[in-house]
This record gives sequence, C-alpha cells and structure tokens, in this order.
Amino acid sequence: MKDTPETELIDIPDVDAEAWNELALEHGWGDGMPLAIPTQAAVDKFVAVCRGDNEPFAPVSPRQVVPTLGSLAANAVMAGCKPDYFPVVLAALRAVLTPNYNLHGTLATTHPCAPMLLVSGPIRQTLDINCGSNCFGQGWRANATIGRALQLILLNVGGAKPGLMDRATHGSPAKYAYCFGENEEESPWTPYHVRRGFAAGDSVVTAMAGEAPHNINDHGSTSGEGIMTTIENTIAQSGANTIYGKGPYVLVLGPEHAETLHRDGWTIEGMQNRLFERARVHVSRVSKENQESYAGSDHVPVNDYYKIAPTPDDIHILVAGGAGKHSAWIPSFGGTAVPSVRIAGG
Repeated sequence: MKDTPETELIDIPDVDAEAWNELALEHGWGDGMPLAIPTQAAVDKFVAVCRGDNEPFAPVSPRQVVPTLGSLAANAVMAGCKPDYFPVVLAALRAVLTPNYNLHGTLATTHPCAPMLLVSGPIRQTLDINCGSNCFGQGWRANATIGRALQLILLNVGGAKPGLMDRATHGSPAKYAYCFGENEEESPWTPYHVRRGFAAGDSVVTAMAGEAPHNINDHGSTSGEGIMTTIENTIAQSGANTIYGKGPYVLVLGPEHAETLHRDGWTIEGMQNRLFERARVHVSRVSKENQESYAGSDHVPVNDYYKIAPTPDDIHILVAGGAGKHSAWIPSFGGTAVPSVRIAGG
C-alpha cells in the first residue's frame, strides 16, 4: 500500500558472523558480500548521530513504504559504515527520493545504472572520503560503505531485488557501491556544490542514476582545445542512453586535464556550451531502425546530428581523481535528474 509506514521488526537470533550471513543470504537481505550484524546497540549508535534530523522520508520504491530511521541505520550497519557516515547516507537517500530523480524507473530499467553519489564540502575531509587517486576504486571505507549502504536500503527497504524488481540486463559493479568525493583542493574552478547554490561551508551529496565511469585517456594533447576535442568525441557515442537526448551526464575531469583547460581559459560554462554543441552523434552512426524509434519520441537530428543532453546545464562538470592524464564521463539513465541535498550537521 502506498505511503505505508514500515512496521516490520526482525528478531535476529544470537548467532556468530558466519551464521548471520547464512541467515541473511537465505532471506535475500544482502548484496552477496559479507554483512555486519545489525545489533540493537549498533543501530542505536547510528540513530543517535541523527536525532536532530526529523524531516520525514518519502516512500521508497518499489514497495512504497515509509522507512523508519532504525531500519535505515540497520542497513548502514550491515554495509560496514561508521556512525559518523550515517548523515551522508540519509542525505543520499533523500536525493534519490527526489521525484524527478525517478527512483522507480531507474531501479526497474534494463539499463545498468546505479546511484552515483558525489560528496562535496568539508565533510569529505572529516570522514576521509577519497577525492583523489583511485576515487572510483577500492581502498576507502567511507566511499565503499556509504555507497553500499544506499544500495542495501534500496534492496531491503525498497525491495529492488535483482531479477525481480531490478531488471538490469547485465548490471554493473557500480551497483555494489558508487560514491566518491570532489577534489576541490586541486580544482581551479568554484566547487560544484557552490555552483549549485550551496554555501562553501555546506557539505552536500549529489546523486545521479548513472553508468559506471567511462575513461577518457588523453596523454598527447597539451592544449585545452586538444583535450576538449578528445572529451567531446569520447562522449559522442550512439550506444549510451544519452543518445535519447533526455537526460544529464557528468564529466569528471582529472586534475591534470583541469589544470591545462583552466590555463587556456576554459570556464565551466564554456565547456558546457562546447560539449552541448560538439559532443553529438551524426545520423550516419545511428541505424535506420533507431532513427525511426527516436523520431517516435520527437527526438530528431539537428543539421544531421543528434544532441545528447537537453541543455548545457544538464552537463555537470567537476574535478576528482589524482595524477595522470585521464578524465571520466558518466552517462545517466536518461529519464532522471541530478539532485543535490545538504548533509544535516555536515
């Protein structure tokens, strides 16, 4: 029933870690990796951190139940979070519950999207969220467990079980955990969250239903113009959902590429406008059948090119990562938005 409060209480027997994980596996509560035991004492510690966050949550798709703070805390415990991470998890949940994020659609699709979480502001350093080298990869507890906690909430509270509600054809490793921080310290531009209207001292989570990162390798270009040429041609592909022209995407510039672009006078707005006009797909690269399909939804080429973002503002640009002449492009599901939520107390 829509908007039904979550009332189920699960009594976990006194078991060791191995037995607990077998029990969780039998009940379909996990993601395939070991889970910490959500004891009442552990859950209470997490809830205590967020006692001042009294804003109610919207129902979580697809079950459409209103979650309790305790159930959310239990999933964060199982994910391996520290209590101090929990406000970030709650802000991330609020972001994906924003109506235009389209949570139900992004969970039910055959597309391999997952909730990409970007953390901006001072809390990155407080919680040791990786913003630099290997920020999309392994090795950081905060990145791994914050992203994993949201995924477990969507699985266990929302009911997005693989093969049942989650209908992804192949899925993606990003469905385990997908969280990274903005490298504000090495960015030559205003931080992303400030450009979205938040104060510099705010800590913010931004979410997008996105594919795993696509690498952009350019070791040869020594000019901003050269780097932009590589970026736009990497993004201009006919196989990503962005070809439908209905959704946003994220460009994550590595610090070395960012430095060169800034040196040569490129602004965020200038890059957005350039990519909107030049990161596009010629009709010759799109099958006749797909051209007919796109026309059926009023997506038609302009001067023989398909644009892959609705507006320049739907191209979200920031700096993250470490040394090396690489950047990354993250296509979205398409029918989604990129909401940003301030972290309570952050």
